Amino acid sequence: MEKTGLITREYVNTVIKKRPRDIHKGQCGRVLIVAGSAGMAGAAVLAARGALKSGAGLVSAAVLRELFPILQTAVPQATCMDVSEGFSNRSFGIYGAIAAGPGLGVDKRSYLLTEEILRKYEGTVILDADALNSLCAFDEGLQALKKRTAPVILTPHPGEADRLLSALREPQLEELGRIAAAETLSRGTGSVVLLKGADTVVTSENGGTYINTTGNPGMATGGSGDVLTGVITAIAASGAGAIDAAKAGAFMHGLAGDIAAREYGQWGMTSVEIADALPAAFKKIVGN
Repeated sequence: MEKTGLITREYVNTVIKKRPRDIHKGQCGRVLIVAGSAGMAGAAVLAARGALKSGAGLVSAAVLRELFPILQTAVPQATCMDVSEGFSNRSFGIYGAIAAGPGLGVDKRSYLLTEEILRKYEGTVILDADALNSLCAFDEGLQALKKRTAPVILTPHPGEADRLLSALREPQLEELGRIAAAETLSRGTGSVVLLKGADTVVTSENGGTYINTTGNPGMATGGSGDVLTGVITAIAASGAGAIDAAKAGAFMHGLAGDIAAREYGQWGMTSVEIADALPAAFKKIVGN
């Protein structure tokens, strides 16, 4: 790996740029988010909201049909598809990036959905939460990940990182340390890895290792990672490469958290405030 660097505003300015005056929604990135389950509809809502607040022109949520009223009330800008029907009759080609995992549940269904995306989709895939847990839960899971040739971004929190490390038969995060653990996961899976937590680490085999410079303790709140998934997916769908989408996504998510903390304080801010602060964060980077 290259020497560890920092993710700075100057760098993010090279990834996220002012839009042309004549751009339309179809050119702003089309996102598919595969998320949610019974009792976990909020994860799908937050991921979709994170993507929309990060500039995605069109967002589709693949969720259980019984969750449609929740999604279409909480995020009316997003369209819904019935995830229980699978993807056999749908084209992935219309999407600029696909995310899977927030609130999806850990079962065979979740694994099969994740595996199908990895097998069929040719663009950038962001795997979070239960997509990662499902891959670890089935013997063939990591093989499905390793066989994929197109870009993959993994966004584990420390517990999910330990599950992935165990599946790779590697030492745990506490023994390796955050940077070495992220680099081990990247080498073992051939993926860009974003290891969440204070001083978020973003690494890839060919793109070096970087530490994020934004964010605060108030972001340690339920749903914050779901919002991050949406942010990264929107940036990837806009045309950024996998390592750039992960690095810029971590920075913008943290910047939104810093803006929310100034408004609400760190103790009471929630993931909703983080998502709602994203437009102000992007304004700081690109202006109006």
